[in-house]
Amino acid sequence: MMSTAEIVQRMEEITNHYIQELDQFSMEQLTRKPSENEWSLGQMYVHLINTALNMQLRNIELCRHQSANEPAEAGGKTEAGEAIFRSGSFPPVRIQVQTAIPDQPLTKQQIVEELNTVVRRMKEIEPLLEEISPLQTVQHARLGGLNAKEWFELVEMHYRHHLHQKERLKAYLESN
Repeated sequence: MMSTAEIVQRMEEITNHYIQELDQFSMEQLTRKPSENEWSLGQMYVHLINTALNMQLRNIELCRHQSANEPAEAGGKTEAGEAIFRSGSFPPVRIQVQTAIPDQPLTKQQIVEELNTVVRRMKEIEPLLEEISPLQTVQHARLGGLNAKEWFELVEMHYRHHLHQKERLKAYLESN
């Protein structure tokens, strides 16, 4: 497992990569979908940002505010959760999840600002992680009970996992 400082560094690197990639595309391209049931590149960016801010980082706060005396909400990880954290990444396959379809982004500037907000929040949270008991967990639908450090690591793993989708969508846009 990477240290939390290494995770922040990796997040800065991958976020810079995502931001640099934006320069290649117009807003029309960012909102173009390969098919009706696939996301646009812009929707993928919105998904990454929303998942980080509204689920992963929020769940760190939930772990942090659980009382040391109260039992952990979620218990341990599922078999899939154990496998993903053991390998340090999601498997390199498309994962279909039943989540709300992300909105299209309004501007590139919105995407950049929100990607930077995720990194800023991670830098704010990182020094607090040592104070949160690893026994305090919050349930993930597929991975089971994750503690604060695991939720933190999951942000970077999730961003890295979507690099495959980004490359697939980029190839689609370059060929059309």
